[in-house]
Amino acid sequence: MLQTVAASESYIPGKARSAIARKAVLYVLLTIVALVFFVPFIWTITTSFKTIPDAVHVSLIPHPWTTSAWHTVWSSDNFATYIKNSVFLAVVIVCFNLFLSALGGYAFARLRFPGRDILFLLVLGTLMVPDQLRLIPIFVMIVNWGLFGSFWGYIMINLVTATNLFFMRQYFLTIPKDFEEAAKLDGASHFKIFWRVMLPLALPAMSALAILQFQGTWNDFFWPLILFGQGNPSHYTIQLGLAEFLFTYSSYIPELMVGSIIAIVPVLAIFLAFQRYFVSGVISSGVKG
Repeated sequence: MLQTVAASESYIPGKARSAIARKAVLYVLLTIVALVFFVPFIWTITTSFKTIPDAVHVSLIPHPWTTSAWHTVWSSDNFATYIKNSVFLAVVIVCFNLFLSALGGYAFARLRFPGRDILFLLVLGTLMVPDQLRLIPIFVMIVNWGLFGSFWGYIMINLVTATNLFFMRQYFLTIPKDFEEAAKLDGASHFKIFWRVMLPLALPAMSALAILQFQGTWNDFFWPLILFGQGNPSHYTIQLGLAEFLFTYSSYIPELMVGSIIAIVPVLAIFLAFQRYFVSGVISSGVKG
């Protein structure tokens, strides 16, 4: 009798065949979609190891394998300069955006001051103004300040964005006020609360912001073209370098694939390294606590 009861309690009914079939079909469809997006990337990698005559074929396997395209690209001093310029701009702009957007997001989320909501709406209103419409006034200001053709002119344009301010404000709204009130009882100032309490709690959101901002700066083509594209190759970013590479080596498909891979790898590596924080930060920033 006891054995029968124990057996009935330990019995767990299996999934219905229809549920298993639906899941199998779903995985097959997801695999097909993943392959559709992944095959062009695989073709890019394999083409970088092809010869120029073989690169015009759609086959994935090179005949023969060669690394001449990689040697051509890496032996180019200009391409190494493009990478260094992009890394410098991306790192500096990410650091500025992390601090300023976190500081502004905390102010909009926690502090109460006259005109806060109106000012925040004005900040969000700038999202509806495209860069092409702001081109002339920003360009005139950069020229008048003597920053045209300078890295700092580009950095000034991208010190902080309305998107990042909104992103950090939404995340700070999810943090319970108990932490802030406990710090106030200990006599902490607003900046100390921000620096010692709120900022460490916002690390997931800041990791997501760092990934997005790094990707946006790394892939930016419009403003580098305006500021550096007037015959100043020493300031070219990776995207301007790829454009020049295309004009110079338009029929050299393997070399173009090598340049594309080099441009993709840093963003891909950062995303894979901080993927967990990216997902949790994006999800939490959209939920108001």
